[in-house]
Amino acid sequence: MSEPKAPTPAPGDTYKGWLFKWTNYIKGYQRRWFVLSNGLLSYYRTQAEMGHTCRGTINLATANIAVEDSCNFVISNGGTQTYHLKASSEVERQRWITALELAKAKAFRMQAESDDSGDDSTSPGAGQGAGSRNSEVQSTLRTLGSKVEDLSTCNDLIAKHGSALQRSLSELEGVRLGGETSEKIRQVTERATLFRITSNAMINACRDFLALAQAHSKRWQKALQAEREQRVRLEETLEQLAKQHNHLERAFRGATVLPPSQSNPAIDSKGPVPGKGDVSDEDEENEFFDACEDVQEFITVPADPKYHRRSGSNVSGISSELGMDDGTTSLDEQSLASSPESPQSQEVVPVRKRRSRIPDKPNYSLNLWSIMKNCIGKELSKIPMPVNFNEPLSMLQRLSEDLEYYELLDRGAKCQSSLEQMCYVAAFTVSSYSTTVHRTGKPFNPLLGETFELDRMQESGYRSLCEQVSHHPPAAAHHAISERGWTLRQEIALASKFRGKYLSIMPLGSIHCIFEKSNNHYTWKKVTTTVHNIIVGKLWIDQSGEIDVVNHRTGDRCHLKFAPYSYFSRDVARKVTGVVTDKNGKAHYVLSGTWDEKMECSRVMQSSRGGENGADGRQKTVYQTLKAKELWRKTPLPEGAENMYYFSTLALTLNEPEEGIAPTDSRRRPDQRLMEQGRWEEANAEKQRLEEKQRTTRREREREANRTANPAEEAEEVEIASEPSETTYKTDTDETSSDLSLSTETLHGSYPPAYSMEGPYGAPVKSGHHDNYKSMWFEQQVDPMTGEPTHIYRGGYWEAKEQGDWDSCPNIF
Repeated sequence: MSEPKAPTPAPGDTYKGWLFKWTNYIKGYQRRWFVLSNGLLSYYRTQAEMGHTCRGTINLATANIAVEDSCNFVISNGGTQTYHLKASSEVERQRWITALELAKAKAFRMQAESDDSGDDSTSPGAGQGAGSRNSEVQSTLRTLGSKVEDLSTCNDLIAKHGSALQRSLSELEGVRLGGETSEKIRQVTERATLFRITSNAMINACRDFLALAQAHSKRWQKALQAEREQRVRLEETLEQLAKQHNHLERAFRGATVLPPSQSNPAIDSKGPVPGKGDVSDEDEENEFFDACEDVQEFITVPADPKYHRRSGSNVSGISSELGMDDGTTSLDEQSLASSPESPQSQEVVPVRKRRSRIPDKPNYSLNLWSIMKNCIGKELSKIPMPVNFNEPLSMLQRLSEDLEYYELLDRGAKCQSSLEQMCYVAAFTVSSYSTTVHRTGKPFNPLLGETFELDRMQESGYRSLCEQVSHHPPAAAHHAISERGWTLRQEIALASKFRGKYLSIMPLGSIHCIFEKSNNHYTWKKVTTTVHNIIVGKLWIDQSGEIDVVNHRTGDRCHLKFAPYSYFSRDVARKVTGVVTDKNGKAHYVLSGTWDEKMECSRVMQSSRGGENGADGRQKTVYQTLKAKELWRKTPLPEGAENMYYFSTLALTLNEPEEGIAPTDSRRRPDQRLMEQGRWEEANAEKQRLEEKQRTTRREREREANRTANPAEEAEEVEIASEPSETTYKTDTDETSSDLSLSTETLHGSYPPAYSMEGPYGAPVKSGHHDNYKSMWFEQQVDPMTGEPTHIYRGGYWEAKEQGDWDSCPNIF
């Protein structure tokens, strides 16, 4: 834990650092990031929240600061807000006390100055803290007003003196003098005229500025006042909610079956007096009562200590009580704390050293108009999107990144209990989203027949193969097998909806995970990915929705809920919760965490109804659980990742050149390689060439399929089309055939009326043109578990690689 060691700040400086804040008797002291600025003390859960979510603010102008002991101190504004804080050391506490006292004195002076000025712009209902917050803005407005008055005075003086000068010169011109003197007078008159013209221009400019400044000043004041009033209303609402939370929490603790003597041992031994639980009106980490709209569906509380005493030695007894098979291994602390590395990985095996860096991303500016002006009148599929929006990986490589935390499946394969195994599978499903939090670049769309192999048999004991098996709709098949007893396969097609400010991406298709030893077969689907600020602002990504992981052999189920981000939510961002139940619906484990950081699980000892009513009016289930154990934690990004597209350690190696791979492998794709090397202009040209080549190949394939399927109909089409043009395919200049034929370029971008049938996952398929394409390494079957048509690996790839025989592979690049 690193604490800021900055010297004592001067009045007006911003002071930041970590402090421990008292929340409640369940959580005790929690570490929070505090910021002292402009007489306000605000706090956040993490430094990353400073840009969007403030958990609380207290105005120091009317606050009392009291020191309790060497490390503890209290800040209160008279009853509505009270912060019980604790520093890491006495020295750090003294730094904070000094900074707070200085900020309080300055805030008090600023409030007094604001009151003396007689400015009534702030309404009485704005609260005691509004004067301090507005003092700096009011001072700026007063300064601007004085400058405007000075400018107006100068305006009057210039006009006055300019007129006097002109009158004097006119009088001087009427005096009869010698010729040379008259000439000089005329010169002075001309110069005076120029001065008058210039002065008039300046006067007009000043007058325009004056009117503009006055108009904007009024508008700013109105907007500022509206923001102040809205902030006050929000603060009052949050205070009411916090009081309700505190009241409900105390009522819940009073209604629980746990006796008072069985208090939470996590409370600090030097914790606060009993009254602190009542004065803390906001419990930002309350697991029991969530203030946001999308509340969680259950409540967890610490289990009775009798379960803790038995959890260490009588593991099998607990398993028996929960209805598990005799002899199964419990998901206890020892199994969860074990190293993710298996014994095989500890053997000394010479492995290839993978790269840890790629060329830094160039800082090329993108002119959107230069793209849009070339797209006017073109069909959607013919608009060449530049690589500026991409990252130098294909969608097949992104799909292979799901295996970044393969060790979760390795550990799941060792479990004897299907319920424990379900916890690891659920954590694996969440971990696949951890790489997306900063990855706003779009991966390259794979060409039809493009493949990607990820052979990590020596390092990690698994190998993976992806292939683009369909182009309409786009779909990729993936198959991975591990020598440690598991197989993963999936076929994913993407559907997207543009909703103005954001883009929703909905993966279609199921993911299958099969464990050889137990024959447990798990399936689940992916959640919706949302890309925000598509038009204006900084792009950011969120995951939301629900996942049901089902074990088809035993009937076990894990329901995971990805909470969508909400500015008004008091909960942690990117939160994921879940419950593992058996076939009878009995809960055995509770999962919690975030999809970008970690996942934990807690064994359920007892469950009952009686918690807070949910959104549908039903009572929540209260789970008494053992101490949470960590299942998965995200590996930190490599150094300099922000300059390398925020790639993870695995992602940096995916496009590394390798010998012996198939000629259709994504590593051999030229436009992707050029982009990685920073040669974006060449990459754009190469990308356009590949897309045009794919269109040409598809046209030829469709013609051949139509001739084979309907030779008589093909001859009739040629005879009809011979009148308006020489081909049945519409070109950019063929306006007469628009009603008689379909453009294959249109088929590439959107689905015209020719798409009347439904294909896999409800996606439209063509009925006007036939395509006889068959994938190389996968074949389409009906999945026996889900009933969905899917592509399953048919074999032969790794054998072809060993023999170096790639003659059957198409030349797609």
